[in-house]
Amino acid sequence: MNKKTLLDLAKTHGTPLFVIDHAELRKNYARFRKHFPRVQAYYAVKVNSDPAIVETFYNLGGSFDVASMQEFHTVYQFIKDLPAKDRQDFIWDKVIYANPIKPIETLRELDRYKPLVTYDNQEEVKKIAEHAPHAGLALRLRVPNTGSMVELSSKFGALPGEAVDLIAYAHDHGLTVEGLSFHVGSQCTNPENYIQALHLSAGIFAEAKARGFALQLLDIGGGFPAAYDASVPAFAELAKKINHELNRLFPEPIEILAEPGRFLVASAGSAVSKIIGKATRGDKLCYYVDDGVYHTYSGIIFDHCTYPMKSFKSGPKQICAVFGPTCDALDTISLAEQLPELNLGDYLYSDTIGAYSAASSTHFNGFPPATVIHINR
Repeated sequence: MNKKTLLDLAKTHGTPLFVIDHAELRKNYARFRKHFPRVQAYYAVKVNSDPAIVETFYNLGGSFDVASMQEFHTVYQFIKDLPAKDRQDFIWDKVIYANPIKPIETLRELDRYKPLVTYDNQEEVKKIAEHAPHAGLALRLRVPNTGSMVELSSKFGALPGEAVDLIAYAHDHGLTVEGLSFHVGSQCTNPENYIQALHLSAGIFAEAKARGFALQLLDIGGGFPAAYDASVPAFAELAKKINHELNRLFPEPIEILAEPGRFLVASAGSAVSKIIGKATRGDKLCYYVDDGVYHTYSGIIFDHCTYPMKSFKSGPKQICAVFGPTCDALDTISLAEQLPELNLGDYLYSDTIGAYSAASSTHFNGFPPATVIHINR
């Protein structure tokens, strides 16, 4: 995003400020579709559930991965006025409830919509059969998460060796398993995670077919990396490797889904904060700003991510510390940021901060989250 635009917005709307560029959202969506022409992209709403972002992807014809009823309703508001059949067709074709563990109350509410949901154990099958018998199922597999920034396999996923038995178990409870899903871990920079997961899935497809279960879809999850720095592999090369295996192992008419989130929104978000304090501690220059890890920079804690702080002003740089506004010492954005000598009231900014940032912002210590501004809608 243009630095002058960011600075002008901060001066107009105040700080802390979180800016979403919808032109960047559209560009990222088009890029994903270009490199994965066979894959239906379900935006992972949890990454940033702002209704304006959901609306942009809805207007592009996108599909949605939701993991709570609140996220479901965020999507539902855009289809609630459609004719009943069109509304149901949209839910069936363009929404997946991809949280493998669901409260009974959620299942009861979901049942009327006949959605596609994920599961990974017998207890979940029994809950779904009793409380959401009209749902279609996708079995979530445990796959390698090696090298991913956020590991997910310890919390979710059935072992490949028990997969077909779980498909049969669902069938015995009157449910239909449409296919498989997996997740290689968030911000996956290791393409072998996808390759191994696809090979495991192909083996389960074959075993299921031998036992009389014809699977129709494969959800390859998320994990598609945002270009935070030069170490992130080129997206086109990652897509090329994945597509080769998809086409070899899962020929049409098998339907392929994916749940991109970070890749779609990370580069569309920028944060601007103002320096509210300045001190020298142990020969290190320290800046205090009006945003922090309990707010837009929450991804430092929850997403294992770093967001370099940048200055709108130039000058000789030195290693500085940058702290957030709360009284908690955990509220530390960086202890080693390269910044010039700045004054109270000057601004700092971070780009590529659209994912897992404002989504997990809080009101801790009485400080409200950053003001959100949308541009190029």
